[in-house]
Amino acid sequence: MDANEVAAYLKSHPEFFEQYSELLLQVHIPSPHGGKAISITERQMGVMRDKVRQLEAKLAELITFGEENDLISTKVHRLGVGLLGATDLAGVMRVLYSHIGGDFAVPHVAVRVWGSRSGDAVEFSDVGEALRQRAGAMLQPYCGPAVDQEAVAWLGESAVHIRSVAQIPLRHEGACFGMLLLASEEPHRFYAEMGTLYLDRIGDMAAAALLRTTA
Repeated sequence: MDANEVAAYLKSHPEFFEQYSELLLQVHIPSPHGGKAISITERQMGVMRDKVRQLEAKLAELITFGEENDLISTKVHRLGVGLLGATDLAGVMRVLYSHIGGDFAVPHVAVRVWGSRSGDAVEFSDVGEALRQRAGAMLQPYCGPAVDQEAVAWLGESAVHIRSVAQIPLRHEGACFGMLLLASEEPHRFYAEMGTLYLDRIGDMAAAALLRTTA
């Protein structure tokens, strides 16, 4: 009988150590930390302590994630309340720029609106057809490097310093009518693998507020 067969037998016959309980004290195995051999019971206690430490570390990680999500949710809520209180386009833009730039510490924010809407504000500046089509084809916000992203030009002189962006399509009933651009000089502020749940929600709120004030 080899080691695998012994292990399989003990797994399928847990009553073995009830019948031969003295073996738990008689059998000794090498300590994982070196030194003298220890009993099976001591080894089991060591394994359990290791598992407890791993679970505690995982719990601490989950608590940290939960606290971070609570903080982000609070910021998104404040943004939503601000947008609800805005009565015109200028007010909506003030809320977007101040909350995203302040609460979320995003250094560069820009918005473009196209379609049947028009106006003198910079938010209605012309946008190339290629960018419009790209925005319309997005299934979720784009997060990643700023290189080759046409929308970065919206930031004027700051564009040359931008290293990462989040591009959030603004939609109404499935049709894209604009884009919200968040940008940073930090290469990894916005990255491809980051979650976009809150970006989607911010986009939905911004789209609703813009539709209400540009109709």
